Amino acid sequence: MGKRKENSTNSINEQYIITECDLTYAICKIGGRWKLLILCKLEHGKLRFSEIRNRITGITERMLTLQLRELEKAGLVKRTVHAEVPPRVDYELTEIANELVPIWKQLSDWGNKHKKLIQEEITTGI
Repeated sequence: MGKRKENSTNSINEQYIITECDLTYAICKIGGRWKLLILCKLEHGKLRFSEIRNRITGITERMLTLQLRELEKAGLVKRTVHAEVPPRVDYELTEIANELVPIWKQLSDWGNKHKKLIQEEITTGI
């Protein structure tokens, strides 16, 4: 991926988000199609790259690599390289990421409730 210009609209907006709104900042760190799903897969302990890939349908190796790098850079995932042949790499949640577990469980419950409500409205024609 290329570098973004410092004075681009995206860079300026990102700086505003980081300094002005803690909620938006948090969502930016875990947002996107894959990050929260990756974090959820790591909830129960360490996994190797291939184990994560096999548990997430539709993610490419390149995308998983990019997302894991971003999560590691954000301090949400810890990457451990074991000095073995062949090399073994484990990924796990950091302490700060573990604090998200009850939050995403609550958000998941809300999503389930909302989905049922919308499906009910579609079924009844409201």
